[in-house]
Amino acid sequence: MGFSRKRMGSDGKVRYLACYRDVKGRIRSAGTFASERLADKAWQRAEAKLAEGRVGDPARGRMTFQRYVEEVWLPNHEVEPTTRQSYTSAIYKHIMPEFGPMRMIDILPEHVREWIATLKANGVTPATIQHNKVLLSAIFTTALNDQVTFLHPCKGVKTPTVALKPRVIITPEQFDAVYHALPDAQARLLVETDIESGLRWGELTELRVKDLDFDSRILTISRAVVELDPKFHPQGERFLVKDYPKDKEYRRLKLSAHIVLKIQAHRDTQHLGPNDLLFAIHDQGSRRLRIRVVPNPDELGLTEPNDKGRQYKHGTTSGYGAGRCRCEHCRAACAIYRAQRRAQGKDHPRTPRLRETDTDGHIFKDWFRRQMWYPAVTAAGLTIKVRIHDLRHAHASWLLAGGADLQVVKERLGHTSIQTTARYLHTLPDADETALTALSAIRNRATTK
Repeated sequence: MGFSRKRMGSDGKVRYLACYRDVKGRIRSAGTFASERLADKAWQRAEAKLAEGRVGDPARGRMTFQRYVEEVWLPNHEVEPTTRQSYTSAIYKHIMPEFGPMRMIDILPEHVREWIATLKANGVTPATIQHNKVLLSAIFTTALNDQVTFLHPCKGVKTPTVALKPRVIITPEQFDAVYHALPDAQARLLVETDIESGLRWGELTELRVKDLDFDSRILTISRAVVELDPKFHPQGERFLVKDYPKDKEYRRLKLSAHIVLKIQAHRDTQHLGPNDLLFAIHDQGSRRLRIRVVPNPDELGLTEPNDKGRQYKHGTTSGYGAGRCRCEHCRAACAIYRAQRRAQGKDHPRTPRLRETDTDGHIFKDWFRRQMWYPAVTAAGLTIKVRIHDLRHAHASWLLAGGADLQVVKERLGHTSIQTTARYLHTLPDADETALTALSAIRNRATTK
């Protein structure tokens, strides 16, 4: 039951505070009025709204967007740790600078449209704009459901068109060239297992010996590992193992005989137990070899001209700094120079952190990509950009091009929708050859008569 409370205003006049109880029994204010009669009507209206199910506190809409996101939305929004990390980065980079100081009830569709126009003018890609608008919409959907606001400012607001680009699939010949350019046996076995199974990186690097039945050649995918900033990890670590893959459903697939034999030989050579990772990062051989003594700069030639047309000798700090050269000799010269200054007690740098000691054995994706994969792609002479994840795309495309059933490929990859799998049909460069042959046969029919 509500009530009116008499109080004395700052001007010495009597005022009446309208009070009512919310759904949790807490006393809330419905406003301050000049007469008791007006105050009684106010708390009665508030109680009527409660009876109708309109339980929102109007004061909640007056909190700023930043306070709502930091104190209400982010802490209580149930998402994967990697998604929370991605959301936090996007919010503080693109959304918070625009809407952070604004009150929730003051944000209107016109402000969202203005924000999108500003992002576009600043050169943000359409895909990034679309992603951030979806995130902003999710925040306001929750606020609307919680009756923090009574208007959804993202409804009806359009974003720039995101073109759906065709996938470029690596061919078997291109894969073989990259495969032979990889620096060691474990790297070659890892990418060959990837192309043979179509696993995601988090599934591939969490594979353990016990997951493969060497007799039946059946591989069970029941876990995945994700790499996180330690502040987003429950225990402040770098890697988090999830007891389910991305599609949240275990799946089983069969591997070819030759890849199982290679994995078995790798297991025996490394003396791996059932719970050991099949592919792990090791201290020895995992660090990039660096030049410690730079050859004579007079024998290395000159760098490419910089923006002022000036050239410098390779293997010098001038070549690295003024010449902007990043060859191994210029980088080594700069590294040696800095190491010498540190040895003399200058610069006071922070203690370097070796990533190998910051892992529980799982392979850092960025490390593998920069130290193993990209150098091999360059050495193979590929003119297309190929990511490690593209091996999963190639696996699906090769299966379908070879005549595999669409439903089988869907289940093998763990896709939720068969439309996702169907996108891999006819993605190889020679997929249209049959169409061209048919067209040529019709066009040449007149010349054969």
